[in-house]
Amino acid sequence: MHLYGPAELAASIRTVRENTIKIAEDIPEERYGYRPTPESRSVEALLLHIVVGSQAAHQLHERERIRSFDQLDFSALLKRLPVHEDDRRTKAEIISQLKEEGDRFTDWLQRLPESTLVETVRMPQGSVPETKNRFELLVGVKEHEMHHRAQLMVIERLLGIVPHITRRRQTTQQPAAARA
Repeated sequence: MHLYGPAELAASIRTVRENTIKIAEDIPEERYGYRPTPESRSVEALLLHIVVGSQAAHQLHERERIRSFDQLDFSALLKRLPVHEDDRRTKAEIISQLKEEGDRFTDWLQRLPESTLVETVRMPQGSVPETKNRFELLVGVKEHEMHHRAQLMVIERLLGIVPHITRRRQTTQQPAAARA
């Protein structure tokens, strides 16, 4: 029985990315430098970090097709990527990057054969479990984005912005007479 494969993974990541883009659109550009604490990433850095995450996964699992994280120089990998979280970009450029990279990543994912997704990759020495399959690692990209999207939603609240998901829920919960 086939329940969840490349097409479903790509669709779920598209949904996550669409929600991330809505948040990026809702936050005013002049607030992209906002940090909840001095050691926190700014809105701009968080959004670029999300772009970098899918670029890194694409690099590792398609272009390099790694079999082990043991010898991976992650900082060197990040330097080779076209986007860096400390880049200075406009709001429009960041939203464009989120859209373009999201499309590139999910288009690639939905074409992956299941045989690629079940390949095992050795995790860094000392990790438990010692191996994971590519599918689990790629689902991790979505989970990572959702983690940072939750941070962005808290930042929206701190900035006095009601997140789009809350606004949508509030609209559907209004009595029919109030909506008319």
